[in-house]
Amino acid sequence: MKILAIDTSSEICSVAILEDEKVIDEINLDNGLTHSENLMILIDQILNRNNLNIKNINLLACSVGPGSFTGIRIGISTIKPFAEILNIKVAAISSLETLARNVETKDKTIVSLIDARNDQIYCGIFNDNYNKKEDYFAKSINETVNHLKKYENIVFVGSGSEKYKELLEKEFQKVEFCQNNKQSAGNVGKMGFNNYMKDDLKTADTVFPIYLRKSQAERMKNN
Repeated sequence: MKILAIDTSSEICSVAILEDEKVIDEINLDNGLTHSENLMILIDQILNRNNLNIKNINLLACSVGPGSFTGIRIGISTIKPFAEILNIKVAAISSLETLARNVETKDKTIVSLIDARNDQIYCGIFNDNYNKKEDYFAKSINETVNHLKKYENIVFVGSGSEKYKELLEKEFQKVEFCQNNKQSAGNVGKMGFNNYMKDDLKTADTVFPIYLRKSQAERMKNN
């Protein structure tokens, strides 16, 4: 099974080709939030250099957030036409779980933290099998720290853990930090294959973003 995976939920524009759960090729462009200009170029590039065209793809996998509002919309709006035209399914993957997959550990709690700006954090809490311990949430960093006090032996991962590392080290004992805090299409594709095996897939019209909080434009409008 050939999988085309994309992740545009962060500052990195990432695309990957997988054969089942094995990453064949991956391109990561850390060029700021210019995904609208680069995503289709990267998709064409990775298909061409692997002697494939879009009709060879059997499954699409896409990060649906939380993260950059604009990036998430670009990724989903790119994947949906492919799914509809090719009549294939989509694996909708959480960026918080993608980050958790960067951590290899046993008997620890994995906490994915994505910086949502303005002292806000997107948070996902997982066991060492990457199963959610509770629902994802968005809170201030101080509220997040207080919420996490009930957990022990935490491994932090993600942009939020980098930004607030000093605070987290102060507030938690026996805390660890993952060295790889980047989101990647390769992980999205691996999780997409897992979703395929569990028959947990979406159609083009049932892929929706995970935002957790309103965009800055929506907040300003409401105010």
